Amino acid sequence: MATIVSPAPTRRNIAVLKPLAEALLPVALSLVLAGIVLIVAGHNPLEVYRMLVVESFGSGKRIASTLSAATPLIFTGVATAIAFRTGAFNVGIEGCVNVGGLAAAFVGFTFISLSGYILLPLAILASAVAGSLWMVIPGFLKSRLDVEEVVTTLMFNFIAVGLTAWLVNGPLLAPGAANSATPMIADAARLPKLMRGSTLNAGFVIALACVVLYWLWGKWTALGFETRIAGMNPRFATATGMNVPGLVFKMMLLSGAVGGLAGGVHALGNVYRYVSGFSPGYGFVGIAVALLGRGNAFGMLLAAVLFGALATSGATIQLFSDVPIEIVNILQGLVMIFAVARFGFFARKGRAA
Repeated sequence: MATIVSPAPTRRNIAVLKPLAEALLPVALSLVLAGIVLIVAGHNPLEVYRMLVVESFGSGKRIASTLSAATPLIFTGVATAIAFRTGAFNVGIEGCVNVGGLAAAFVGFTFISLSGYILLPLAILASAVAGSLWMVIPGFLKSRLDVEEVVTTLMFNFIAVGLTAWLVNGPLLAPGAANSATPMIADAARLPKLMRGSTLNAGFVIALACVVLYWLWGKWTALGFETRIAGMNPRFATATGMNVPGLVFKMMLLSGAVGGLAGGVHALGNVYRYVSGFSPGYGFVGIAVALLGRGNAFGMLLAAVLFGALATSGATIQLFSDVPIEIVNILQGLVMIFAVARFGFFARKGRAA
């Protein structure tokens, strides 16, 4: 007896697989181009990629290192995506990471008489508040005066790095320290480790909670729905009575708060102080995480893990092979370029439609 196959499930499968294929396209193109670079440099691309996978996920401790490296990127990716929802391109998360990290460290080494039940939440809260306050001026300029937020938030990154560098070399410099670092935070302010012998700490759990809350907020709350409409069509949102400038301002503050959390968790879980050069660009990589994950909560989680894997495996590969770490940096840069290019392509396509 002949079997009749309905075309409807096939279309549904295609509809499900299409976003996944579009998300993986920048990664695939990056692997191809990086492979060409490796061949030209005299390396076997397949062997290098095998080492990347093994060094990132080959054991429990390696997985822990990858998740630890992904933790701040989860926060910065979500922070960037929150602003995206209202159509604001906030590139100032790097500044929020720095001021948030310094605020958390300041609370951690100042109020050392407090118990851990108070000190740790207070330090985390301080990082979120600092990151949110850092976005007040760019958010106001964008929402009320329509000043280009890419320029203002980018400039605020430089101000944040300069301001924190001055503080850590002056008023907040640890007594007797020759390098640019604050005093160490109290033990009670440190995030507990999740695995002995690794850097994975409770900050990863907070990051996962942040992803789930972002998903719930975007999918099931009225505010999440309004921000989506405001980002897709501001004129329509205004016509239906939404206060679009107010939404933009609120989302810029919320974006800054999550960006500040990235710095706070990094200070309390890994560095245990604030040092000059605190962030290796977590805020900028977060933009690529948000774009690669297409603003989807769990897509961004996977994208952050990908960048975390590249970060952790690169240094190890350099130690145990003749593959330079610059190759890994090239691969990471290519993923970011293709992610941004894909975003620009679809944005242009959307405007043309």
